[in-house]
Amino acid sequence: MLTNFSLLQSSVRSQGNIMATLAPESARPPHSQLGSSPSIQTNLPPNRGLERALEEAAASGALNLSSRKLKEFPRTAANHDLTDTVDADLSKNRLADVPSEVCHLVALETLNLYHNCIRTIPDSIIGLQSLTSLNLSRNQLGSLPACLCSLPLRVLNASNNKLVSLPETIGQLHGLMELDISCNEITALPRHIGRLKALRELNVRRNLLCVLPEDLADLPLVKFDFSCNKVSTIPVCYRKMKQLQSLQLENNPLQSPPAQICIKGKVHIFKYLSIEACRSEKMPDSLYLPVMERLSLSRVEDMEQQKKQDSDSGVGSDNGDKRLSATEPSDEDSLSLNVPMSHITEEQGLSKDDSSEHISSLTGTHTLDSHMWTVKVSVLYDRSPACGPPSFSSPPFGLKPRSVFLRSHKSLESVDPQFTMRRKMEQLREELELMEQLRDNIESRLKINLPEDLGTSLMDGVVLCHLANHIRPRSVASIHVPSPAVPKLSMAKCRRNVENFLDACRKIGVPEDRLCLPHHILEEKGLVKVCITVQALVDEASSKQTPLT
Repeated sequence: MLTNFSLLQSSVRSQGNIMATLAPESARPPHSQLGSSPSIQTNLPPNRGLERALEEAAASGALNLSSRKLKEFPRTAANHDLTDTVDADLSKNRLADVPSEVCHLVALETLNLYHNCIRTIPDSIIGLQSLTSLNLSRNQLGSLPACLCSLPLRVLNASNNKLVSLPETIGQLHGLMELDISCNEITALPRHIGRLKALRELNVRRNLLCVLPEDLADLPLVKFDFSCNKVSTIPVCYRKMKQLQSLQLENNPLQSPPAQICIKGKVHIFKYLSIEACRSEKMPDSLYLPVMERLSLSRVEDMEQQKKQDSDSGVGSDNGDKRLSATEPSDEDSLSLNVPMSHITEEQGLSKDDSSEHISSLTGTHTLDSHMWTVKVSVLYDRSPACGPPSFSSPPFGLKPRSVFLRSHKSLESVDPQFTMRRKMEQLREELELMEQLRDNIESRLKINLPEDLGTSLMDGVVLCHLANHIRPRSVASIHVPSPAVPKLSMAKCRRNVENFLDACRKIGVPEDRLCLPHHILEEKGLVKVCITVQALVDEASSKQTPLT
């Protein structure tokens, strides 16, 4: 029975196979179900989507062809009216050039060519005289054409390319408000970039810049990013950027301002630049002429009038006695250039030659400028002994003369502005010499190179503590030092370092009168006193080593 059932099954199967072979083609499963046509189905939607995008662009004025792997502009676009297109997005495609069809869209205002393979920009792009926003980022551009600067651009993004420079005509983009040229190979910014008077945001991140142009200080920048470059100095004129809100400068080998200042933020950076500007204005070479030029003639005449009112010379009085003064000279007396020389020469017996020489040095002084005025006055006191002022051994009427020629040098100092400038110059030179001496004492012993801002490098007390330990080992038991996680010490730790350094100086033998105070180091307000303390520390160590040797 089992054998009969198996024979029946086999016969049924054979009949089914015969029916399948004899079935007509219409009864067979459709070709789409055989697995050989998925590629056809996947190609059809993009074509239909491309046509739909062109139709929407003709209707709305916004052309969106992003992420379609296009190597050229669609040829079917000629079948649609795109002349009124104002926004074109061709990003994330495979375009090797800017399509010429795009350059004919004269009404275009925004063009996005992000993430393509574009190597050059055609000159025909100058026809887009309504273009205000252009995105060329993440392409392979080696340069930007000069004709690009003739467009009314407000936003230009050329980041992530291979640019080595910007066109010199970039100053013609008077309406440009945002410029992004980050992630390129630019070594210097053009000098005409200072003409972009509308620029608000500038991004030059990750380039090869070594110097920042000073012309940027005149721009109304709100955001400025020059991080990841090779900039070592921020120009002091950048303190004039009053509208700047965001400043990114990390990953630069900055020396001025130093890193300790930069990590504190924009406010501290601008404060440092202001201090540096004041220091540069007080250099010795600029102490004479600029100050003398600022002294106007009216100021000198006002000073003379004030001195005349405060003094009581008595010279030229009409009481008939032709006296010089009836009282002893006081400290309130001042130099007067209006003294009639005839009275002085008659009473004091001056020689004719001397009187004529003094008259020639005094007359006409009011018509000269302030610099010549100081020179004329100094002639009276810088004479050689052979032709100096005569000795008044026998004053007339038994009175002490109060002549201009017998004035003390103290009164001259109060009148002569050049003397004050010379004294300030000498004082500043002495301070600079002390600073250099302090730098040499530290660098020669610790074998380090201190930054240009000496006060900032010493304010945390770390270098000074190491110097004390170098002179006498273990004089400072513990030193708080910065770490990569905490690059800046707290004020409490800085004060502890400074106090430990001063205690070590006392132990070594530095006198109290030569010790500075903690705030001289912490607040950078007494670097001269810090110089004196370090010099005393070095001298004390050398004096104790000399007997041993």
